[in-house]
Amino acid sequence: MEQKSSLSVRWLRRYRVCFVILLLIVAIQLFLAYKSVELDLAGALRTHRDAREAEEPPPEPVAPPAPLQAGTKNLRITSKELGFEPECDINAKEAISALQRAKTKDCRQHIASIACAIQAGRFYATHLQSSCPAGNHRANVSLGCYRDEKDSRLLGGYFTSFKTSNSPGSCVELCLQSGYPYAGVQYARECFCGFDTPPSSAKLADSSCNMKCIGNAKEICGGIYAMNVYETGIAKFTPQLAASTPAPGQEPQAVRIAFLLTLNGRALRQVHRLLRALYAPQHIYYIHVDARQDYLYRKLLELEPKFPNIRLARKRFSTIWGGASLLTMLLQCMQDLLQSSWEWDFVINLSESDFPVKTLDKLVEFLSANRGRNFVKGHGRETQRFIQKQGLDKTFVECDTHMWRIGDRKLPAGIQVDGGSDWVALSRPFVNYVTHPAIDDELLQALLHLFRHTLLPAESFFHTVLRNTQHCGTYVDNNLHVTNWKRKQGCKCQYKHVVDWCGCSPNDFKPEDWPRLQSTASKSLFFARKFEPIINQAVLLQLEEWLFGPYTSEYVNLRGYWQSLYHHEDVHGAGDDLARTVGDSLMRLSAQQFKLDAVQLLELTHYLHRDQYKGFLVRYSALARNSSKELQLESRVRPVQHGKVAKNSRVTKRLRNFEVSTDFDQKEQVARNFAKLLGPHSDLMLSYTYQGVAGSQDTSHSYNLTLIWLDPFDRLQDFNELHVEDSQVDVINYSKTLLKRPLTPGIWTAKLIGRTSIYAQLKFLVAPLAYANGEPIHTAAAARAQNGGQAVSLPDNFEMPAEWQQHLPSENEVKTLLEEASAHAELIGQPLYSRIDDLVGKFFLLRETCIGDGSSVLPELPLCRDTAWSSLAPDPKSEM
Repeated sequence: MEQKSSLSVRWLRRYRVCFVILLLIVAIQLFLAYKSVELDLAGALRTHRDAREAEEPPPEPVAPPAPLQAGTKNLRITSKELGFEPECDINAKEAISALQRAKTKDCRQHIASIACAIQAGRFYATHLQSSCPAGNHRANVSLGCYRDEKDSRLLGGYFTSFKTSNSPGSCVELCLQSGYPYAGVQYARECFCGFDTPPSSAKLADSSCNMKCIGNAKEICGGIYAMNVYETGIAKFTPQLAASTPAPGQEPQAVRIAFLLTLNGRALRQVHRLLRALYAPQHIYYIHVDARQDYLYRKLLELEPKFPNIRLARKRFSTIWGGASLLTMLLQCMQDLLQSSWEWDFVINLSESDFPVKTLDKLVEFLSANRGRNFVKGHGRETQRFIQKQGLDKTFVECDTHMWRIGDRKLPAGIQVDGGSDWVALSRPFVNYVTHPAIDDELLQALLHLFRHTLLPAESFFHTVLRNTQHCGTYVDNNLHVTNWKRKQGCKCQYKHVVDWCGCSPNDFKPEDWPRLQSTASKSLFFARKFEPIINQAVLLQLEEWLFGPYTSEYVNLRGYWQSLYHHEDVHGAGDDLARTVGDSLMRLSAQQFKLDAVQLLELTHYLHRDQYKGFLVRYSALARNSSKELQLESRVRPVQHGKVAKNSRVTKRLRNFEVSTDFDQKEQVARNFAKLLGPHSDLMLSYTYQGVAGSQDTSHSYNLTLIWLDPFDRLQDFNELHVEDSQVDVINYSKTLLKRPLTPGIWTAKLIGRTSIYAQLKFLVAPLAYANGEPIHTAAAARAQNGGQAVSLPDNFEMPAEWQQHLPSENEVKTLLEEASAHAELIGQPLYSRIDDLVGKFFLLRETCIGDGSSVLPELPLCRDTAWSSLAPDPKSEM
């Protein structure tokens, strides 16, 4: 016995190191398995998510939030700064930033009131009850402990790791919000969501789930490859499949459609074309024109007496990108339609940028086979990611024509969150439900309140209401639209001036996108967006002929496009001062050519032919001298900027379209100030195209250039560093200035320089103004306020590189020019008009003129109605 014991001891001593090593290996393997499981799952889910996004890009993507602007350093704000005493001590830094930037006292009071209500916890509902049928599913019901596997996840829909707050309740809430019927907790801090019921074969003893939750040590959150599974209280959601045609043997009654047109801008002729393509006497066309668009509203009102089924909304809203007012406007218009005497079955919202890709009869046939259903497009991505990207977890307040972000928020528990595109086709019963909420309908009342303080509310409101109410069985994941998304071009954070967020917009269709439009023929898609004939009309003509057959020879001026820039009947404000100033000047110059006395500027109109900008048209009234007869004339004007480039330069041989303008659209790669109207309050930018060598990978030929901006006194006001390479091919670049405004009126110069030479220079006009806030300038003080800008934009301590000095005048030359400018700054009346006319005549060329009616006074002028470029020429493709 002693011998056996001795042998055992010797054996243990000999192999004890092996035992220790073995135990260490097992421990390390368990630890690695524990740490890697979330990486494995996250990778698998990321692969699944990326595959889904590649298959179906989100209809309305929104980029990450814009950084807060100035004012975020001071985390307190005083009643003196606000102009009133707030009802609480506001501590949310985003709310403080918004209050510091808001311009009006009313807006600040509105923001402060909401911020205080949120701090007090009395602004949003914390929990809502969905009324979508859930079958036998009940929230927070435990199904037990189940085995999970690394290569085949038990719940593979969504995964997240809570650092400090995991518990069965929080996981169930998150999974329910994302639309999953099952939630599972594991490894103390992991939360899993899934659609499918866990198989009974994976059931484990409850003791296998033995890890305490990170967020609540009194509860159990699974174990290693062991998961506690719970029901979230909702059934698996499956969107309805739309019927493409009526069932065999059935001929349903044809539906009537209310087309809700929500319009902005001045593209009147494009709106007419849209109405022409959709018009039929049995349907309704209800039009909301943005409250700021006086011209479009006034012109479309002319349709009402002619067409009894076309009506304009009298209650109008100023709708900004992403604004809560857009949802308010849609609901108000839908309510107007319900209160009208018209009978309709569906409402479809469209903008001036939409156009049908199928004929109206096909749309009617499709909707007749799907009566009572609601057509919306979901986001096509994981819900939690959508919530963050869309800013649904933030509170926004709209005032001062801006959407202010004022802080984070927690969405109500108990409901599914959904969203996507704000272009929808809704049935009358559902429209009646959302526009007439019952007082005791807590769910709908709370959702209406929630989305009044949400960015892009129309992109989520209808989806979320559908998913959580008795109408959930009518949801069809198709909004009948194809949208021309090009994310690299369309997501340039281009709406920061109206919203504290980075926004995206779809691109305009162009002929190169034609295959995408053709592909809609076999799909249940009936509209496409966006179209802008001022950017490209050729694709619209191609689409119209595809739908309705070739245009006949009766359609004259088929390749021409006109779009109003200014009209004398508009409500005038500061936004018209520059156009009126230049327009009046061109009217005087044109009248002088024909020895007429100018009377009134009537209209300015952009004109394009075959998608080439041909200038703008100046229509005005005038009197013949020694005659009381008033004439109407129209002149075509080409804006010019005077440029020079260095000869025999490798750079300038490839430099194209070197021009100064404003309103550069990064999405469409074009400056939208087509008329090149620049004034003291313009935000100048320079755009250019560098034509490199196609296919070249050679970066050895690259150039560091400097763009300098010189005011009319040849003083350096700003500069930009530019870099171009031969490998760039037809890349449109632009460079913005940081100039103090008002700018000094006169002839400015932009010079592109290298170390020792000038590669290119461009002279352009910043026109003096003859109007201030819509009224003629009558006093020297008003003139100086508008036209007296002489400040230098560069800081006082700016040290100018020595090589730039050769491109600038001497101090004495600048002093002389400044003395002249001081006198110009206070000009009013005829001296001011004469100066403006002298400058405008150098940068705007009068090319040709026509007359409105035949007259013996000017028999040599052609009639405008017979002149192809005139805005008075026939345009049958755009006539109702």
